[in-house]
Amino acid sequence: MVKTSALFALAGAVLMGLSLLTDVPISPLVPTATLVLAAVLYLGREVSAFIRILIALIAGAHVLLGALYVLDALGAMPAFMADFTPTVSMPAAAGVFAAVVAAVGRLPVIRQITILTDPYFTSREVGVVRIWPFPAVRAQERYIGTTILAIVVIMQFALVAISVRLSYWNRDWFNAIQERDAETFWRLLLTVWVFWVVVAVTMAIYQYAVRMTLDMRWRAWLTEHYTARWLSDATQYRMQVFGNQTDNPDQRIQEDVRKFTSLTLSLTLGILAQVSTLVSFSVILWTISADFTFPGTTVEVPGLLFWIALVYAIVATWVTHLIGRPLISLNFLQEKYEADFRFSLARMREYAEQVSLLRGEKAERASLGRQFALVMDNFFKQVGVSKRLIAFTSFYDYSNSVVPYVIAAPFYFAGTIQLGVMTQTAGAFARVEGALSFFINAYQTLAEYKAVVDRLTSFEGSIDRARTAAKKTGEIALLDHDEPDLRLEGLVVRLADGAPIVRAERLSLEPGISVLVAGPSGTGKSTLFRAISGIWPFGEGAVKRPRGAEIMLLPQRPYLPGGTLRGAVAYPAPEDLYEDAAIITALETVRLAHLAPLLSEDRIWAQTLSLGEQQRLAVARALLAKPDWLLLDEATAAMDEPTEEAIYRVLMEALPDTTVVSIGHRSTLNAFHERRVDMVMGKDGLHEPADVGEAAEAAE
Repeated sequence: MVKTSALFALAGAVLMGLSLLTDVPISPLVPTATLVLAAVLYLGREVSAFIRILIALIAGAHVLLGALYVLDALGAMPAFMADFTPTVSMPAAAGVFAAVVAAVGRLPVIRQITILTDPYFTSREVGVVRIWPFPAVRAQERYIGTTILAIVVIMQFALVAISVRLSYWNRDWFNAIQERDAETFWRLLLTVWVFWVVVAVTMAIYQYAVRMTLDMRWRAWLTEHYTARWLSDATQYRMQVFGNQTDNPDQRIQEDVRKFTSLTLSLTLGILAQVSTLVSFSVILWTISADFTFPGTTVEVPGLLFWIALVYAIVATWVTHLIGRPLISLNFLQEKYEADFRFSLARMREYAEQVSLLRGEKAERASLGRQFALVMDNFFKQVGVSKRLIAFTSFYDYSNSVVPYVIAAPFYFAGTIQLGVMTQTAGAFARVEGALSFFINAYQTLAEYKAVVDRLTSFEGSIDRARTAAKKTGEIALLDHDEPDLRLEGLVVRLADGAPIVRAERLSLEPGISVLVAGPSGTGKSTLFRAISGIWPFGEGAVKRPRGAEIMLLPQRPYLPGGTLRGAVAYPAPEDLYEDAAIITALETVRLAHLAPLLSEDRIWAQTLSLGEQQRLAVARALLAKPDWLLLDEATAAMDEPTEEAIYRVLMEALPDTTVVSIGHRSTLNAFHERRVDMVMGKDGLHEPADVGEAAEAAE
């Protein structure tokens, strides 16, 4: 932006020279605004990418308006552009508006928003887009998004320009009515109004289609962005470890992202449209009332109607904010309570069998009732605030239909203005007042938007905390080495709050030698396995794994995704990775042959299969994946002993190159492992893994 800033500075200096040193009738306001823009563009390097885009678009509007103004001043304006000659205030206002946008971009709340907007508008992923009637284009997503946004904003400015043109048409048309000039009446209607209305309608439709394209592309990118951040490096698991750091990540990704992109675009376009409307129609209002006197006096107030509209809107905006301010926090809470209630219903569906077996329906109804009571209570608080807000804004809206005429009527009856000018005055007053009242009309939307921004910001914060939390407690190093064994060196496993629970100064698990890790519940066996697998980072020391080795962990309760049985068995691999014959063989091997005909069935398998069947299905996954190391965290605990024995024999026979390391409590498991490691209490109160022989010697 430095080069662009220099060009604006040069243009501003040239225009200032023409204004001060020649007879060309150029107001100093225009070159001053150009120089202001040069400074804004230069300093704009420090603001967010989204704000820089908006400043660049406003700068473009200044260039266009300034060029038209200078052409008119030089007497070079084409005749067909006469109706679009801008007043000096328009290019000047663009410079002021750019400075305001740059300043607002530094406010904390806007920075909070731009932290969420900027990743898309700076992304370097390559995408393909086609906007009719142009051919498909392949480019980086940041260029696609910026270009589409620019098209949408430029069309919004064009629609405002058309409304200004129709304002002058309205004046001339009503003057023709007052003067009973039928020829002018029909000419203005058929040649001016029809043409510009067709252009405006066509442009509005096209703008909507292009804007929806940007909305969905942005939403798709953000959805992938948050999903990737949430589902990488065990972040989703670590967020759970911290407890309720963020509620309902599913809603943040699905609902809040959808609202964020949609509301950001609508509010941005709305603000730009209202500011350009304010500038354009303020000029009209000021020009009409340039020499009006205050009603009942002889005091002349330049731009009287503009000042009345300004005061009228400011007072109404202030009252609206006082009434509606509680909606921001209430909207945030409503989203949370609704999401919590929806999650509980989904969880009830998942655990329907367990609830039924325990006859827990009454307790569940009571729990759901308490949650829905929070939804209702907060909802009616929203209704209470909204009633007061609607009462005020409705009265305000109805007043707007007559206030402009009431203000202009004394001047019309006094013969100061004609009927056409009166209607133009009323229309311009309504547009100016409407622009100034944007905050009033959009207050509930702004309150909802703030709640969405807060939810996404807190989601971002939770992800960041989960990713960096281990830095406070120390982080276990997960290293690859060129030795064949899986080795723990100087390892201390801690809880998320930093409290140590397991120490392993030096433990080596050799390939090809199956190991049983035993010990009482609560001695940190499962946490140790999670540290080995890489999802538990809290602690210190190192886990050294054979380079290139595949390690697979089967927990006590396997995860079965929704969808086909084929996909559930293949998970986490794509369901088409394995031939059906291989999947059927794996199912038959783990005594699930009765499921073979159901490979294409789409069900919630976690509710269809017993826990023992789910555990055997997880073993079938291992048979297909053939990992180098297989960690079984009580992965056969739900099976009866004969089935468990058969499954271990299957593992030894079908996976001869896989080293099995198990956590278990049954003594029968000793027969299937060549080495046993017990978790024993050390002198400092930490449990340590030790070979049984060593533990026995310590006990003696």
